[in-house]
Amino acid sequence: MKIPTTLKHKPVIVAENYANIDGRYTQNTDTQGLSLGLAQWNDRGKVDISAKVWRYTGEKWSRQSEELPLHRVLDLAILVCRTKLHFQEDAYRYENGYNAENPVIDRIGLQGDAMTVGVCTDNEKINEDIKLFSQALSDDGELIGERLSTLSRILKEMGY
Repeated sequence: MKIPTTLKHKPVIVAENYANIDGRYTQNTDTQGLSLGLAQWNDRGKVDISAKVWRYTGEKWSRQSEELPLHRVLDLAILVCRTKLHFQEDAYRYENGYNAENPVIDRIGLQGDAMTVGVCTDNEKINEDIKLFSQALSDDGELIGERLSTLSRILKEMGY
């Protein structure tokens, strides 16, 4: 399905076959494409690039389509990677998968400050939910691992 080019987000680079590779939702998804383009919130004289997840209801393009600035997309990737590392290397050390006395997993330096990654202890059912989360992360290990390997390869090709 072709991503629309007449809306406020102006696609420049597209992946229009996303429904074919949407993880465990493949062939049963409303996400039809991804794009990098000119952000819909651009003001005159100021241009930002954004990433957009294009969702289609079967009848029209959905208002639930999401547009994110590129740095947020990368911040989400950092969060996913650090979370996966926690469950691979640290979670087993604790009865409930995290240190209840210090639920901070890491502080990752960005832009002169740091992104604090931690377990959401405000969640009343965190001990139950973290087990469900860990199992789902494990169940999707192959899907996530394939994407992380691909990301790693591309980052190495870029010199990172």
